[in-house]
Amino acid sequence: MKPIIAITAGDVNGVGYEVIIKSLHDSHITEICTPVVYGNLSVARRHAKTLDEELHGLQWQTIDDPRKAQPGHVSIINCYPDDTPVKIGEPTAEAGHAALCSLQRAAADLQQGAVDALVTAPLNKDTAGQDLKAKGQHFTGHTEYLAHLFGKDDESLMMMVSDVMRVALVCNHTPITEISKYITEERILRKIDMLHQALMDDFRVRNPRIAVLALNPHAGDNGLIGKEEQDIILPAVQKAREQGKWVFGPYAADGFFGSGNFAKYDAVLAMYHDQGLAPFKALDMNGVNYTAGLRIIRTSPDHGTAYDLAGKNQASPESMLHAIYMAIDSLAIRRESAELKRNPLPFIERFDTEGRPRPEFRTFGGPKKERQPQE
Repeated sequence: MKPIIAITAGDVNGVGYEVIIKSLHDSHITEICTPVVYGNLSVARRHAKTLDEELHGLQWQTIDDPRKAQPGHVSIINCYPDDTPVKIGEPTAEAGHAALCSLQRAAADLQQGAVDALVTAPLNKDTAGQDLKAKGQHFTGHTEYLAHLFGKDDESLMMMVSDVMRVALVCNHTPITEISKYITEERILRKIDMLHQALMDDFRVRNPRIAVLALNPHAGDNGLIGKEEQDIILPAVQKAREQGKWVFGPYAADGFFGSGNFAKYDAVLAMYHDQGLAPFKALDMNGVNYTAGLRIIRTSPDHGTAYDLAGKNQASPESMLHAIYMAIDSLAIRRESAELKRNPLPFIERFDTEGRPRPEFRTFGGPKKERQPQE
């Protein structure tokens, strides 16, 4: 059965609808999944009019439950009113409210198991968080919101993934002035564990090689520029290695990326947002934002609302397409991994207490047999 992929429309004034419409116009998408857009049909059609004429006629099926979505078709669930104000290229409170409504409805369906994975179009953290702020809640983005609903102890791991590299973060949307207090040995070890598990279960990487970046310039220069490397990061790396993980570092970020050493590893763990994402996006702007450490699959394009491009038919759908494909692939890999772990082969002790092979395992043919005399 094709997986049902929930796609939130994001900010109605940004490029979310544009990249979604362009992506779903590719008939291959409906061949490999059943896409359900969480937004509003009238708003979607208003955005379609700003695009090439061939995109105006995308056929939508309006449904009220994702389980009613028909394979081979594009479905949409109306999450906010038809008359929602659309002011393309402008951040507005109404657009933020609409984006949050889409996210909340999609998350509720995920919790009920009505959809199989989530792909989120970009939203504006400030406007989308106004409703929650009025209720005394803090909203810093999709990653943290979904971690609260689907993560263990409200934790998750933010990753950027492309064909060039995979980068994960110890600190997501943390102000620079507060980063150092979140750099603890315990936190780094948890992030390493989540990254290691995600590489194996969601990306089919066996014995993943993980590089850990330093916090300070020149990796602290033996304590001259900072001691976090010596006192916190290196001990965390050593403990991870003692657990059998292939973890290396800490490496000074500038030389690590400048020399191309990132190509030697399956993933890189950066200490903070721009340390990892600036080089990632400089090398590939068509990557995918992948949230690891959750019990559900969530992906997103690696760009924002792009108000400067909205309504101009200039936004590329490549990152959104990659996000949809990755959600489908990771879902299949995770299910495969779970199936392989469901009925593991029982452990059989092949050696005696002195380390000698037991008699029944001394030959490939099973228990050793006495040679029979020839007649």
